Amino acid sequence: MTNPPLIEQIAERVERLLVRHDELRRTNELLAQQVQALTHERDSLKSRLMAARARVDSLIDRLPAAAGVLAPDAPEGDKEGA
Repeated sequence: MTNPPLIEQIAERVERLLVRHDELRRTNELLAQQVQALTHERDSLKSRLMAARARVDSLIDRLPAAAGVLAPDAPEGDKEGA
């Protein structure tokens, strides 16, 4: 078998590189879309977390007022079995 001329070898390699470049470009576009979607999801989750924290903080702020209504814990010596 004879070897193809150098120009044909180079042309074939360039074609393979162009195909690979196109594959990588499409992969990069898909990854960029995924990053954008995940960034949006992260931002949404951060917003929900901040809202939940605000609700919890509000509940905590109301606890001291309700703590006076609850009976205090029994002293150590008053526990059963002592």
